[in-house]
Amino acid sequence: MQENKFDNQAEDTLQLRDLIALCIEHWLWFVISFIFFFAATGFYLIRQTPTYTRSASIMIKENGRGSSSFAAELGSAADMGLFQNNSKVQNELTAIVSPAVIMEVVNRLHLDMRYVVKEAFGLRNKVLYGRNLPLFVSLEEIGDNEFCSFKLIMSDENKVKLFDIKYGPDEVTETYTAQIGDTIETVMGKVAITKNETFLPELAEKIIGEKIYISRSGLVSSIQTQQHKLTAALNNKQNTIIDLSYVDASIQCAEEFLNTLISVYNENWIKDKNQIAVSTSQFIDERLSIIESELGNVDSDISSFKSENQIPDIAAAANMYMNKANAAGARVLELNNELYMARYIRNFVQNEANNFQLLPANSGISSATIEHQISEYNTKLLQRNSLVANSSTRNPMVIDLDKALAAIRSSILSSIDNQINSLNKQIQEFQREESNSTARISSNPMQAKYLLSVERQQKVKESLYLFLLQKREENELSQAFTAYNTRIITPPMGSLRPTAPVKSKFLLVAFALSLLAPIGLIYLLANMNTTVRGRKDLEKLTAPFIGEIPLLRGAKKISKSFLPIRQKQNRKKDKYQIVVQEKSRDAINEAFRVVRTNLEFMANNLPEHKVVMMTSANPGSGKTFLTANLAMSLAIKGHKVICLDLDLRRASLSSYASSPKEGVSNYLSNQVADWRSLVVKSQANENLMMIPVGTLPPNPTELLFNKKMDVLMEELRAEYDYIFFDCPPVEIVADASIVSKWADMTIFVIRASLFERELLPVVERYYTDKKFNNLAVLLNGTEMSGKYGSYRYGYHYGYGGGTYTTL
Repeated sequence: MQENKFDNQAEDTLQLRDLIALCIEHWLWFVISFIFFFAATGFYLIRQTPTYTRSASIMIKENGRGSSSFAAELGSAADMGLFQNNSKVQNELTAIVSPAVIMEVVNRLHLDMRYVVKEAFGLRNKVLYGRNLPLFVSLEEIGDNEFCSFKLIMSDENKVKLFDIKYGPDEVTETYTAQIGDTIETVMGKVAITKNETFLPELAEKIIGEKIYISRSGLVSSIQTQQHKLTAALNNKQNTIIDLSYVDASIQCAEEFLNTLISVYNENWIKDKNQIAVSTSQFIDERLSIIESELGNVDSDISSFKSENQIPDIAAAANMYMNKANAAGARVLELNNELYMARYIRNFVQNEANNFQLLPANSGISSATIEHQISEYNTKLLQRNSLVANSSTRNPMVIDLDKALAAIRSSILSSIDNQINSLNKQIQEFQREESNSTARISSNPMQAKYLLSVERQQKVKESLYLFLLQKREENELSQAFTAYNTRIITPPMGSLRPTAPVKSKFLLVAFALSLLAPIGLIYLLANMNTTVRGRKDLEKLTAPFIGEIPLLRGAKKISKSFLPIRQKQNRKKDKYQIVVQEKSRDAINEAFRVVRTNLEFMANNLPEHKVVMMTSANPGSGKTFLTANLAMSLAIKGHKVICLDLDLRRASLSSYASSPKEGVSNYLSNQVADWRSLVVKSQANENLMMIPVGTLPPNPTELLFNKKMDVLMEELRAEYDYIFFDCPPVEIVADASIVSKWADMTIFVIRASLFERELLPVVERYYTDKKFNNLAVLLNGTEMSGKYGSYRYGYHYGYGGGTYTTL
């Protein structure tokens, strides 16, 4: 065998223009990359809690300036650069950020307690502090360096629930309910819950029902955290100004931290420089606290006494009760007069001797009903007396009037009884009110005496309290004038925009990554791809190149098949389809026309009736698809073509005819006598026919050695212009090598992105060693553009865009 000198190393260096072409071809990757990185960046930004920076500048005063002539001379020397104050400022810089100072700030602002709620659909923490915090939680019995956490929910403005407590090694499942202002016993010890008086009321509705995540860090951990957030540096080596910067999620916390830090530093300086003033201040504060408590008790006593006795003012109260007593007495007198008249009229009506006497009108009774009844009674009585005077008491009209008068008298008696009862009750009420007012008037001197004594105490304590306040202010002024070591140059201030995360930077990085990631992936895949990528990889093959079929994606397949008319009613949708059509100008049809032309050119020196074998090195190379469609292309041109499915193991070509139960295997195994009964005619073209496999045999190799195969080939050559074999891949089974003796020409199918480039020397040896007759190479599944995919039908020549997928 002649030594093969084929070099399979194709040009693997990816040029810039080829990389750009691949990037354009894979534009969807960039879209996906943009979506992914920007979505990931957006998700990250949503999860990040914004932090704000507040900065302040303080000036360290030079001690002793102006206090003596020597100090003045020292200051002048320092101004001329003979002495340096830098060491002093460095000492103060170290002192202001020392753990002791920060620990005091942490204790004052309770920065060891962290309050957080979830926002942005639970993805981001929002820190509650100051005006945004509805309550404070104090853990009174936990050690300085102990950690705990729990959740809290405000069910309303006064009621809270504690749960999911983590304290120590285990998680506590117990739930506690308390009122704001209570101190409750828990596994963490006593927990005091107090209301934040500075909380903004408009935020109450948003906080109620929300989970507040509360955690308490150890004191050492809290100090380290605050030191990490705090930055202090000299403004300039030539001056004594220190720049302070603090970063936090709460603007109010950042400002309060810097203010408190400066205050604590000044207080420590004051303690060192003015111990007497500090002691005096402590004494005054203690006395003020005591007097304030006593004064509050006195105020509370006065308020409680006045409230209980309802006497905002003694003189006004006495006058008020006197007026009440007089008004009640006058009202009792009026009611007694009305009661007397009511009883008189009642007795008058009850007396039968007065049955025909007129009742007194305008009697003074306040009931309008009784007055109306008396008026009606008198009217009817006058009518009755007039009739009696002109007739007699036996007159029927007189009798009727007597009955009516009797009924009215009964109603008047009932109304007067009700009125009498009502008057008695009113008289009792006003008599009781008169008695109470009289009692209040009698007790007024004792109340006045008690209030006078208590108010005297109030005035004494108030005078003492004001005196101490004055002394405290004087002491504070003296401390400020003599002890403050700093002067605030710039108070804590900063932008309202968060300093982190910087969205523009993250978006810029996301944009860069969204471009670089797909470019890098495309470059990596292109250089790592060891398969045949296109026509360029086959340039060093000496075997004839018959053409290439493009891989066109995403469109509908043309529903043409080999199904005979007798099976039409049972036809199902086939997996394999014939896409070649007469007069079609799309890319796939033009590709097959090119292959057909090259095939006919190569077959000029072959016998008139040609046998073409289709094979490959890999399963899935598309042999069946190419066999059917290349045969259709020749049939359209008028050649009489038959396809023989000799893949006796898979019978892929037979699927074009819905895999009939009888075929070439039945013929070779003597189950069918005449092969013509097995021929399936194509509905698409009368020149195209096929013999399927039929029953899949258990011994396909042995069947191919059957002498009936020689007879079949001899008879097929006599009737058909082209005979196509659809064979299994070479080297996998021996079938292709067996049937190659009947083939005039072998088309070796190489599938792009499937066939390994390192196997190209094997194909070259097939050709040079003439293992297969007239071997030619057909490239299948190439891309439409790019360095290695050179097929461009439908782009340069205006053919209709095809969108078929080769199988």
